[in-house]
Amino acid sequence: MRENITMGGNPIKLLGNEIKVNDKAPDFSAVNKDMTPFNFSELKGKLKIISVVPSVDTKICEFQTISFNEEATKHPEVVVLTISVDLPFAQQRFCVANDIENSIVVSDHRTLDFGMKYGFAIEDLRLLARGIVIVDKDETVKYVEYVKEVATHPDYDKALEFVKTLL
Repeated sequence: MRENITMGGNPIKLLGNEIKVNDKAPDFSAVNKDMTPFNFSELKGKLKIISVVPSVDTKICEFQTISFNEEATKHPEVVVLTISVDLPFAQQRFCVANDIENSIVVSDHRTLDFGMKYGFAIEDLRLLARGIVIVDKDETVKYVEYVKEVATHPDYDKALEFVKTLL
């Protein structure tokens, strides 16, 4: 549920369609770190963790991205996709500085296609709210967390335990 989401304790409004468990995962386009196009359909048939962060330049987003990158090495059959609205140049710099090599990091800055189709776009800020979406090999959403306070961590353990049930 994405009701009563706050950022710094202040209520925010999320735009787009709320994604729910058992929804068919919408395809979306974004931009890779090297400025090439990315389409979610490229990952079809794979188990996917979508890690949604407002900006890789914040401590919680940094921790979230690094943590899921480390988890990706433990489960090579799982694709970890981190998405933010950071410019691809900033994402590239962040990934190099933090040895992010096992995850795919993409930018939704151009069209907010992901943000609108999955309901993570924050009104008036052009940022994404924090959360996690897990999509199975059949492209069905199996897990969704819209973090209630954007400035806090998602429930990493719960999400990762859930992934193990899908392996």
